[in-house]
Amino acid sequence: MLKQVIGAAIGLAVMSGAAQATEKMRISLQLPLTSHLGQNLSLFEKEVEERTGGAIDVEIYDSATLYKDKEVPAAVGSGAIEAGVASLTRYVGDAPVVDVFYMPFLLNSEDKVRAAVAKGSPVRTTIEDEVAKTGGQILYWQAYGGAVMLSNGGPIKTPEDLKGKKVRVFGKTLGDFVTAAGGAPTLISGSEQYLAYQRGTVDVGMTGVSGVKSRKLWEVMDTITVTNHADIEFVVVVNTDWWNGLSEELQGQVSEAAEVAQADVRDRMSQIEADAYAAAKENGMTVVELSDEDLAAWKAVAQPVYDEYLAAAGDAGQTVLDAAGK
Repeated sequence: MLKQVIGAAIGLAVMSGAAQATEKMRISLQLPLTSHLGQNLSLFEKEVEERTGGAIDVEIYDSATLYKDKEVPAAVGSGAIEAGVASLTRYVGDAPVVDVFYMPFLLNSEDKVRAAVAKGSPVRTTIEDEVAKTGGQILYWQAYGGAVMLSNGGPIKTPEDLKGKKVRVFGKTLGDFVTAAGGAPTLISGSEQYLAYQRGTVDVGMTGVSGVKSRKLWEVMDTITVTNHADIEFVVVVNTDWWNGLSEELQGQVSEAAEVAQADVRDRMSQIEADAYAAAKENGMTVVELSDEDLAAWKAVAQPVYDEYLAAAGDAGQTVLDAAGK
């Protein structure tokens, strides 16, 4: 009888331990946790852990402590980490179609961007299908806002102002745009741009204005030119094998948490940008808007970028470009 009681007790202990077992979901982030993407991941973490009752333990590794953004696609695709946040353009090598968001002045309004990233849209569906071939899949999208140019000693208002200058870019198509305008692109990770500006590695910066605030780039640059020439999107990507190993119930709960986080950051993006511009001005930066004439000059040099995109992205590129244009 004693043996039966002991056996039953051990069995209950094992069952209890199994019920309490947690699945780790480590997420790599290149930005500080204080950035709006970091805050959004914290919201996602809270939503996941509450919805799953702690069955999934989310761990956020911010400020590129595990991987730089350019390393995230391979790290997630190989299963070295369960999830990561990367600029969408980091997938351009495997899925050239993603750079539709970096076509100069194509998706340059909130309405156009919302239509492109809407669930089920031809743009989003095509991109997610292509990214899924890398061993990782997009869980949700994180808005980062429009691209701006940073400089010292004056604005970059026209292509003439860019000629002969070294420019920090964070993707191939943005580099093509700089080349078309007469500049010299240099690919630099977001986590490394502060030092690049400080050391004079490049003359001109390119980023989202929210990054100016979260990285305090006013300490190394004094002027923002509001070009809004591209829409910067980040994506939270999960390893496909890890995801498929979750129960349908857990997948549903994580997906619900992702929907909440995705809507939250998208709905707050306009205010986030407004706050970032205000912070930049308060810290001594000059903010310069483009005139219609300036904008026309930029658009005039951009056609080769579209040609190169279609050559690389093929039929999928034409599909999303047509959809984005509408």
